Amino acid sequence: MKTLSVWTFGLLLFTFGGAHGHEVFPENFVVVKRNDPRPVTLTCNTQTDKVDSWTLDGEEVEFDSYVWMEGPNLKVSEVDAPMLGKYSCWSGGKMLSSTYLFQELEEEGDLDSLLSCRAKSYDCNFTCSLKDSRFTAVRLGLGKDCSEGQQSCQWESSSISSHDGELQFVLPHSLSPYAEESTMLELTAEAINMYYILRRTKTFYLRDIIQPDSPEIVRCEEVGEQLNVSVDPPPSWSTPHSFFSLEYEIQYELKDDGTIENSFSTLIPKKINRLRVRSRDSLVLSAWSQWTAWQNVRKGKKNRHRCKKRHQGDPQDSTPGSSDRLKTKRRKHKKKKKGLFKQNEH
Repeated sequence: MKTLSVWTFGLLLFTFGGAHGHEVFPENFVVVKRNDPRPVTLTCNTQTDKVDSWTLDGEEVEFDSYVWMEGPNLKVSEVDAPMLGKYSCWSGGKMLSSTYLFQELEEEGDLDSLLSCRAKSYDCNFTCSLKDSRFTAVRLGLGKDCSEGQQSCQWESSSISSHDGELQFVLPHSLSPYAEESTMLELTAEAINMYYILRRTKTFYLRDIIQPDSPEIVRCEEVGEQLNVSVDPPPSWSTPHSFFSLEYEIQYELKDDGTIENSFSTLIPKKINRLRVRSRDSLVLSAWSQWTAWQNVRKGKKNRHRCKKRHQGDPQDSTPGSSDRLKTKRRKHKKKKKGLFKQNEH
């Protein structure tokens, strides 16, 4: 059986096998490391010792010094590519059970190069995404049971596949959002391409992957020569907000010359054209959320300014000079009632 080198045959399988591989993980499989001299046991799930033969991908296995039976089970040693595949045990012309023999891929790089994870709050789950078209079946699991390959591992398969082929996973956890985080999460990923399997494990704190959704701009109110911008946390953020506090960064465009400036205070200059906001956890200094859409600022009654999401056809660039176009538009609509929150497309 050892007629092709693992390098040649394995490269062919890994390069061209993606479209014809497993779409789900098989129920029974055994993983062997490359160049491992220790024999691996393929178990025949039967209550009798009477097993007539074994097949590999439908072809009867010829026993030799590398492959032999031990009771009803099959022993395979010095495994390389031609010996990988679906093994089945037979008795009286009836297939008793099947087991896949996979070889572990030894790629360089850690799990971060394949997988990105994000928690939008400290609540009971987080999401991970993987974009790698080489793999036809992927699953993720949390805890020692998964990193050690135990049967008790609760694997999570992809629940969403985006139009660009990115796989999305939702993983539940049991960490208390109110307790100091002292235990790291241990995440294991397994991915299959034909008869090759990639296994990677990483550990991290939940706080390391916190990234809130974009906050909500409520209103802009004039205070002397400044605007006080009222911002609410996103609906997905953990409560109570007094305990799970967020900090905000406001980006705004000055009326005079279109300069873009930033502020960590909710008090900003009054003479601005538009603004947008993002947020992050103020305690652990998490990753910033995405920016909100740009919102135009209009002066209304009682010193209250209205923050208005932009029309689809409004000027969109944030370069100096864009304020002149905005001033022209405001003069045309000076006597019209000021609107509130229309969508900006960028």
